[in-house]
Amino acid sequence: MTKKPGPSVTKEAERRILRQLDHVLASATFQQVDRLKRFLNFVVTETAAGRGDDLKEYVVGVQVFSKDESFDPRTDPVVRVQARRLRARLERYYRDEGQSDEWLIELPKGGYAPQFVRRETLATPKRTASTVLASRNSVAVLPFLDLSGTQNLEYFCRGLRDEIIHRLTKLQSLRVSKWNPTGPATGDTQRELAQSGAATVISGSVRASGNTVRVTTHLLDSASGCYLWSESTDAGLADVLESQDKVAQALVTRLQSELSGPIQSRVGRQTTTNLAAHNLYLQGRFHLSQRTEEGLRKAVDFFERALVEDAQYALAHSGLSDAYGLLAHYGVLGPAEVWTKAASSAASAVMLDPGSVEGHTSLAHTKSTQDWDWHGAEQEFLCAIGLDPRYATAHHWYAMSCLAPLGRLDEALEQMLLAQSLDPVSSIIARDVAVVHHYRRDFDAALDQCDHTIELNPHFSAAYWTLGLIQEQRKDFDEAEAAFQRASHLSPQSPRMKAALARIYALTGRRKAALAVLAELETLAATRYVSPFDFASIHFALQQSGPGFRWLNKACEDRCFELISIKVDPRFDALREDRRFTALARQVGVG
Repeated sequence: MTKKPGPSVTKEAERRILRQLDHVLASATFQQVDRLKRFLNFVVTETAAGRGDDLKEYVVGVQVFSKDESFDPRTDPVVRVQARRLRARLERYYRDEGQSDEWLIELPKGGYAPQFVRRETLATPKRTASTVLASRNSVAVLPFLDLSGTQNLEYFCRGLRDEIIHRLTKLQSLRVSKWNPTGPATGDTQRELAQSGAATVISGSVRASGNTVRVTTHLLDSASGCYLWSESTDAGLADVLESQDKVAQALVTRLQSELSGPIQSRVGRQTTTNLAAHNLYLQGRFHLSQRTEEGLRKAVDFFERALVEDAQYALAHSGLSDAYGLLAHYGVLGPAEVWTKAASSAASAVMLDPGSVEGHTSLAHTKSTQDWDWHGAEQEFLCAIGLDPRYATAHHWYAMSCLAPLGRLDEALEQMLLAQSLDPVSSIIARDVAVVHHYRRDFDAALDQCDHTIELNPHFSAAYWTLGLIQEQRKDFDEAEAAFQRASHLSPQSPRMKAALARIYALTGRRKAALAVLAELETLAATRYVSPFDFASIHFALQQSGPGFRWLNKACEDRCFELISIKVDPRFDALREDRRFTALARQVGVG
């Protein structure tokens, strides 16, 4: 590693470092994070000037964060917290915008003097399932297996593979990975290949009957391990070149629609001949993605109008199920008002189109969030993912409404990262990556992810609400209150945002203010649904466990969405030894 800190920095090195600094600070990754920009600018310029050894926590606190002379790093962790966020931000920059930068700025743990590293000195990072999916327009072709009885078709298999590779290289926007095997393809070989860089793998076999060969080809998504499709083609052996050409052409024709363009979600596909119904469905999905009370109500309206146009439209039934379910999850309507509608719409979607990934995802979601049927929900989620591993919502809801509630947080995080790689502009997916980090008690990672979500959508109230929960766990109550205030401003009708503020008032000793909000919510409950969970959270913050558990039991009767996460939600850590809590967790099926 080439390091350039300290007094030995040359003038040429200093110019190079400052050019790289300007490039990083001007990037989209560092927009809207002024404190981190000041932090990075200060430590880099000081190090480039040969003063890296003087960069102590106290100096940074005073010079960057405007702390006064009484600043004590032992009691105020602001510099350490911001340093962790800066490291994560730099990693994100070099992973995305700065992939081609020759020089990298790194902030080593345990210090504040950055290091300057030439990219060529770094080891190639390990590819994860998420990065593989994010760059799926790369393919590798495994050797075809000779399954003929006489094992004398190796020449045909080799020629066929070469012809396929030749034709694939003609497709625009498709990268054909180089791989030279030393032996026949096996399951282990295939896994190694998937790990080495190819996002999609073609494999196959050849069988013979007389002068006819049957070539079976498979397309495998290496990230998920799922087969995307498989098909067979028959050809004659009288003209080997013509037969190889025929098989290769059939395969490439099929691949063009699969691989030559960008990833597209299946939600846009049309399974109705009624254009009006399809357009109404697309508008419903758009409003659903906003995750606001107004947006969810509009989504229901659009899906219902789509079904007036075409009552057999499976996608519209799936959308209606999702919209009704989310109206309950976001506390807009009571669960009892939507249970039947959500479940029957999901069942209709699957009945009308058994191959609908959206329908199976909707059905899985109702099984987990309404029925607390964790095994049945997981089977449906896996079925959906098997139908289309590129449907982001299936991975998203599998993580948040099945894996996370059961405490399988490593799996949940992996599924969320897959969902994010498939739909990198989704605000709710980005927010829920932060939620999983929050459940994992990795509050620094959760904080960074919230920052990313807010940069993605500065008007997304759910992101500020989650930011408040994270800051609450970090005991930064001023920041938590500010986040909840912003969330309440963006969603002024939401009882959930009001309850979050009341909880902060209670936790910071402002009992009178907390009770005032509690009274306001009780009045509001006479005219609209207010989740019992919200009342419970306030009472627990007020150290009133009796009323808190009474409201939690009411939430259990209502089957409130928030209850599915009680096994992993940090807000309940203080209650986990209480027998009333363990009994409640058993009722939910996560105890």
